Amino acid sequence: MKETLTGIIIKETNYSETSKILNILTLEHGLISVISKGSRTMKSKLRGISMKMVYGEFTITYKEKGISTLIEGSLINSFKNIMNNFSYMKYANLCVNLVRNVLKENNDKRIFICLRDSLVKINDGFNPEIIYYILSIKLLDFLGVKPDFNYCINCNGEDIITFDLNIPGAICSNCYHDTYLFQSNTLKLLKLFQTIDISKLSKLNITNIKVMEELGYFIKEYYDSYTGIYYTIK
Repeated sequence: MKETLTGIIIKETNYSETSKILNILTLEHGLISVISKGSRTMKSKLRGISMKMVYGEFTITYKEKGISTLIEGSLINSFKNIMNNFSYMKYANLCVNLVRNVLKENNDKRIFICLRDSLVKINDGFNPEIIYYILSIKLLDFLGVKPDFNYCINCNGEDIITFDLNIPGAICSNCYHDTYLFQSNTLKLLKLFQTIDISKLSKLNITNIKVMEELGYFIKEYYDSYTGIYYTIK
């Protein structure tokens, strides 16, 4: 069945002497595998569209089970700024690799939107580390381990002052004993990251170094402890 899909290539693997197997995260079907025949040859019309992190429209012979076949494709966004900036590329790759791991547990089509919006914002010049952290928090929902920052895990109170990563859960002032005290701005940002629409993000600067360190610490510890995914910060 011939279909035109919107997608991002998240992995490419050489196949035979001239072809590739592409893992494409699509808006319509989630993650699919596609063979791009002859795309490794210099004269192939599929060469430019058959590379990791290409965001485009792909016309394929779609198979619900098994490997589909790429017929043709066209670029939507070349992510030129990402390709020309080491820091952007580093965090874009971290985003793609994290999404690949999450897709092993959940092939929800909404994950495409999260990745697409993240890469577009990085390409547009937003702080790539912040975008990576936002994406990381959003993906926890698809893993079934979304943290609750609103109510105390012990008494359901709302006067939250920190988050205990050992439980895990938010802790209010009445139930606090000796766990690590995250800065209030760190908790506010973690909560914001769960709901913010990345595509509508216009400005978000975090100048407090301690807050940035805590964001990275929280996310890495949470992923390593509760997702089975080893989380890379930088």
